[in-house]
Amino acid sequence: MTTDTPPKPVHHGRNVKRIREILGIKQDALANDLGLSQQTISQLEQKEALDADMLDKVAKALKVPADAIKNFSEEATINFIANTYNDNAASYGHYYNFNPIEKMVELYERMIKEKDALIEKLMKEKK
Repeated sequence: MTTDTPPKPVHHGRNVKRIREILGIKQDALANDLGLSQQTISQLEQKEALDADMLDKVAKALKVPADAIKNFSEEATINFIANTYNDNAASYGHYYNFNPIEKMVELYERMIKEKDALIEKLMKEKK
């Protein structure tokens, strides 16, 4: 017997907040880029769903694809970081500089590949 758990609903606002924090962007800075107030950004981050126009504007301001906001997964991010950085990094005590936007794009591309592989597998099983 399989126990299919329903997928967690996507919370656009929470995903915007997580991505913004990963990128080290303050609400004030995002608000300034969008021509909004910091309070409006705070309210936006509380919304479960953003309309397509606002989602596109926020994505452009954060310099990430809109789909990265729609498909953001904390589990995938943790797995990505765990698989990308090994224990040797901590043992040397160095700070590793990387561009968080590039890492987000890598994560997004990996998520799309995994989704495509799953769809392909399901299509084969359906036949």
